[in-house]
Amino acid sequence: MQSLRPEQDRSTRSKSPGTTAAALLEGTEWLVDAAGCDARRLSDLRHLQHVCAELVAALRLRVIGEPHWHQFPSPPGSDEPGGVTGLYLLAESHLTCHTFPEHGRATFNLYCCRRRPAWDWQEFLERRLGAGDVVARSIPRGVHTADSLPVEECQQ
Repeated sequence: MQSLRPEQDRSTRSKSPGTTAAALLEGTEWLVDAAGCDARRLSDLRHLQHVCAELVAALRLRVIGEPHWHQFPSPPGSDEPGGVTGLYLLAESHLTCHTFPEHGRATFNLYCCRRRPAWDWQEFLERRLGAGDVVARSIPRGVHTADSLPVEECQQ
């Protein structure tokens, strides 16, 4: 791993005692839960690869290397394929997808270390996965508030 010289490091360092983590100048993480999805689409590896590739293209994200995918085996007592997990390493950070066809659920996590416009996860996942209910939480990263805990307190 290459170390950055101080003048190359564009992060800011928290001045609060006990905190050793770097704080980003900006960034957003989306935690997305989709329920009521079509089980066939959730176990279709090629379909999910297409869904994530479409998401990457629409958000103009930059993939580093090849995405990594894994198809899980059929659940006990089922002839249907299992769920799928996908991981994209991005220049902006990462995108993950996890599906649970036996429960009709999918989860996505997208972290971008640069500003992104709002994204209509509800409409996108309704069309692509047949989702009946989508909850998308957007979390600003690197924002320190009075109720933020120092790193040591979070590890206990």
